[in-house]
Amino acid sequence: MNDFVFENSTKVYFGRGVAKKHLARLLADYGKTVMLAFGGGSVRRSGVYDEIRAILDTAGKTVVEFSGIKPNPTYARVLEGAALARERNVDLILAVGGGSVMDCGKAISMAARYDGDVWDDFWARRGTVDFEPLPLGVIVTLCGTGSECNGGAVITNEAVRIKTDRDYPRCNARFALLDPAYTLSVPRLQMLASGFDTLSHVMEIYFSAPDEENVSDDISEALMRGIVRDLRAAARDPQDYEARSNLMWESSMAENRIIKLGKKLDFQAHMIEHQLSAYTDCGHGLGLAVLHPVYYRRICEKGAQKFSRFARRVWDVPAEGRTETELARAGVEALADFIRELGLPTSFRELGLPDELPLAEIADSVELTEGGYGHLTRDDVLAILEACR
Repeated sequence: MNDFVFENSTKVYFGRGVAKKHLARLLADYGKTVMLAFGGGSVRRSGVYDEIRAILDTAGKTVVEFSGIKPNPTYARVLEGAALARERNVDLILAVGGGSVMDCGKAISMAARYDGDVWDDFWARRGTVDFEPLPLGVIVTLCGTGSECNGGAVITNEAVRIKTDRDYPRCNARFALLDPAYTLSVPRLQMLASGFDTLSHVMEIYFSAPDEENVSDDISEALMRGIVRDLRAAARDPQDYEARSNLMWESSMAENRIIKLGKKLDFQAHMIEHQLSAYTDCGHGLGLAVLHPVYYRRICEKGAQKFSRFARRVWDVPAEGRTETELARAGVEALADFIRELGLPTSFRELGLPDELPLAEIADSVELTEGGYGHLTRDDVLAILEACR
């Protein structure tokens, strides 16, 4: 194992009815005014809004609503939320929703307590958080990003067409309430896309140095097998509570920093998808489903040792009669087959994107990572995007 420092300050409450059991007591640790941040109508339609609002009202909290947070939250929206939080002297942000709502809540928590330009100082480049962000709690209604157990937030600056993420431990939620029942109303395709995002997170960590046997990779292999199993079960029956509860915790395990320990990390596919969605506003998990096989076909021979292990240990591809390179390629094709099995898109056309996309401009804007096997150039990124048409 390589050297590491581990930190995760979020206290997690997992299971049926955790909001009713624990939220009122948790709220007592904060001041009177709570910003209730959420997205669109799904939280209201599912009844989650009414349940949480009733708990807040019974606890005697003054509620400041900040609603309408959309997928791919924007920096402009973050600034709106920060201004409202300062104006109303908010004591706690309570983000209720999926990754976009949680990410927006984290960014607001920083911007509300910072006098400078949060984008320039913390997202355009990595900064040092030497102040205390506004306290944040989260209630998860859509799993997949793992945002509930880290300080990461993906924000899009529409003015410069850049979508990027940073993970600051001081932005970790103070508490996270994970009730799998809250996810049962999520539409099937959205659930599958979010589950694939979880698988993508684990793969982005797994396909990086070190290649020697290590604990982080052992856990990642178990997680990937579990995600595949549970996505198949949830695809057959979207109301399968066991499958959905497993997917919820797998999402958290993928991004609570545990499997990143001692790893170099890749996340090149995420960087490409971030810029694709910055230009097109496409769904994140759906974009990743299109990109991953194309990207991995390009790099699997350079990481043949790890990709062949992926084939054997995650997909049960027989090794007999295959070279390591052939086995590596077979693992990538097993992933591609799984994506088709779930009915996720395999091309930009299936994703619903127009034929005419500024692919060269998108490629120019992609941040190139150093952790993976590809060590891509701008031309490599452009070739990947063109192969996804």
